[in-house]
Amino acid sequence: MATIDSDTLRLQSLGYKQELKRRFTCLTNYGISLSAISISSGLSSLFSYGMITGGPVVMIWGWVVVCFFTLFVVFGMAELCSAYPTSGGLDYWAGILVPQRHKAFASWFTGWFNLVGQFCVIAAVDFGLAILIASVISFSLNSQWSPQPYHIILLHLVIIISHGICNSLGTRFLSCLTYLSICWQLLTPIIISLALLISAKPGHQSIKYVFTEFKNETGWKNQIYVILIGLLPAQYIFNRYSASAHMTEETKHADTTSSWAMISAVVVSAMIGWLFLIALFFGIHDYEATIRTSTGFPITQILLDNFSRELTLVFMCLLLVACWFCGFASVTANSRMIYAFSRDHAM
Repeated sequence: MATIDSDTLRLQSLGYKQELKRRFTCLTNYGISLSAISISSGLSSLFSYGMITGGPVVMIWGWVVVCFFTLFVVFGMAELCSAYPTSGGLDYWAGILVPQRHKAFASWFTGWFNLVGQFCVIAAVDFGLAILIASVISFSLNSQWSPQPYHIILLHLVIIISHGICNSLGTRFLSCLTYLSICWQLLTPIIISLALLISAKPGHQSIKYVFTEFKNETGWKNQIYVILIGLLPAQYIFNRYSASAHMTEETKHADTTSSWAMISAVVVSAMIGWLFLIALFFGIHDYEATIRTSTGFPITQILLDNFSRELTLVFMCLLLVACWFCGFASVTANSRMIYAFSRDHAM
């Protein structure tokens, strides 16, 4: 009770009443951010984009650059999260940090940009998952079925509804699902990476190729511009770690655990993501054929070039579940942000 009372008093000092149940631990909070970042989801949908905007050298070393600078942002946000542990997160911090006369505008402006961004993320993740599911179904049926646009829309609706239902079943269920998601988000890219690095068939790329090859198939001749837009996949992936901040009012010892959860999620994702990228580029046999694969996803083609159809299907199903958990965690964090924003009469 002392811990709960301490958290409640801390929240009251920030001007809010404790209304949500504090049932989440540091591990749960970490799992929400880790799942929202989701290396498996981001790289599955954006790998083809990275292959034409700089290729291996930009994606692999660009990943390191983006992760390095992201850490500075994360450290700053973690400090603010520790000082002001509220579900509002960014909009509350913006209101605190600006002069009093700009407080309402800064908070409203920041909150709405964050909220619209959250909606876009959920739409992008779930729509990408719908396309990936359709692709896997087609692949499992030896391309005897081709998804139509309405199939994708229906799949998208089913995914969104499933996320809504699972987020309505209470915090105990959400915690259990989050623990499962942690294992899935960590093990899926590691298993696939090790399989590609250890068991890849002859014909894969060399280490020099993986770390130094530059590919530009964008149509733009300015290489600096191509490199800059080639950084976008990594930047897109590392944009949802604020989920930890939105979960603070349900997390015990929120002023410390949420901050560490946010930092840990980014650091772990950075390391696993770099390994995953190296393994994927290492497993490519024919670069041009992989970009233009009939499966619709270069990752599917890479796995198919190195493993049997059955094992490729297993790996793709692992990725599908990881992507589903990503959308689930994004809805979880977004719901808390909406709750806090509504509480401040900003919606």
